Amino acid sequence: MAKHKGRGWHGRLFAAALGVTVVAAATSVWTAQADITGGREPQARVSVPDVRPVAVDIAHASDRGARGVNITIDDGPDPVWTPQVLQLLKDSGVKATFCMVGTQAQAHPDLVKAVVADGHRLCDHTVSHDTAMDTQSEAYQSKQILDAERMITKASGGVRPQYYRAPGGAFTPYSRQLAASRGMRPLGWNVDTKDFERPGAAAMVATVKSEIANGPTVLFHDAGGERSQTLAALREILPWLKQQGYSFGFPVR
Repeated sequence: MAKHKGRGWHGRLFAAALGVTVVAAATSVWTAQADITGGREPQARVSVPDVRPVAVDIAHASDRGARGVNITIDDGPDPVWTPQVLQLLKDSGVKATFCMVGTQAQAHPDLVKAVVADGHRLCDHTVSHDTAMDTQSEAYQSKQILDAERMITKASGGVRPQYYRAPGGAFTPYSRQLAASRGMRPLGWNVDTKDFERPGAAAMVATVKSEIANGPTVLFHDAGGERSQTLAALREILPWLKQQGYSFGFPVR
């Protein structure tokens, strides 16, 4: 799994992340309605069932089997690019997994709800996308993962993320165990289109065509910069994958 270097545009989000309430225990019951501000507990809390733990190992396989493909979209939602990605996926009849940054989800709850309404799945991509997560304390990792879970769940109207993807692949045994205990399967990737670097749509398409035999989970982005190349690549690669006999599913849990 490739690891992206540097914090990039997400470094600007860290200041906002510091204001998010610290969550002390991984076994706490989160609710979409809970909103802790100023250190005070909300006056009303709505109970939800405890989550069911999932496997701690990093998932790559597809629930559609050997000929399945998992399209994963990272770093959003973004008000410019996410609606365009959603429309393209809808036109193509493809479902995807959206790995959302907590502060982005909090800022654009309408887009989180739109992702859910279209039948896609949610993934926790931490509060501020710190690619040095694996060098940080367990308390820091816990805050990044659990605060993002709460933010995404609240923005979605109560739909919890089913996966956790460490920024840049910076997993640790602790972060995997914590996410799994919250019902979020750690999620890797097999094919990195490197669309974050904007190498051109043709290069992205060529990467998918040459590397899809390595495994089914393909990495794209819908935020963090100008994403027209990503859209162009998706328009070409989705029908090509169908022509090759692949079907689209979700990562195993």
